[in-house]
Amino acid sequence: MKKIGIFASGTGTNFEALASSDEIKSLADIKIMVCDNPGARVIKRAEDKNIECFVFNPKEYENKAAYEKEILEKIKELDYIFLAGYMRILSKDFLEAYKGKVINIHPSLLPKYKGIESIKRAYEAKEEYIGVTIHYVNEEIDGGEILAQDKFKVDYSKSLDEIESQVHDIEHRLYIKTAAEILKGEK
Repeated sequence: MKKIGIFASGTGTNFEALASSDEIKSLADIKIMVCDNPGARVIKRAEDKNIECFVFNPKEYENKAAYEKEILEKIKELDYIFLAGYMRILSKDFLEAYKGKVINIHPSLLPKYKGIESIKRAYEAKEEYIGVTIHYVNEEIDGGEILAQDKFKVDYSKSLDEIESQVHDIEHRLYIKTAAEILKGEK
């Protein structure tokens, strides 16, 4: 059974999707949830599932290297790291320690709309399709080899909130499917 960690910063809906999936639970043991936001809702979600949490405030550290060193100590046994709305950029040193083992989900059809507010930017640009990308993480923001994408044709009679909800539905389904493939060695 693989040992995985999930990193998150916010509400934790993608964390919840992965941690609640029977398929993921049959393939992996979620050893830890790492969060850089002491007020994030994802902490309660992890606690409710009896998953160890490492919660830190980056402002309480001298620099990124200091908090990443502590994270690396906490996760040294992991086979994979799944980023689920983790809003920190991982350093080159961190990525070297887990080369090819860090996976991210992003709410756009990469390479378009990297960074924040991706759904809003795609919606405002009147893109015909909006979707989700799952990719390996490298040093480039929202870069790295694309593992999976899914999309839907946008109905502009729907509000941005409704479109965001559609994106989240795809995220949860696609992340579970792709994570399971990774854990089985199929990706």
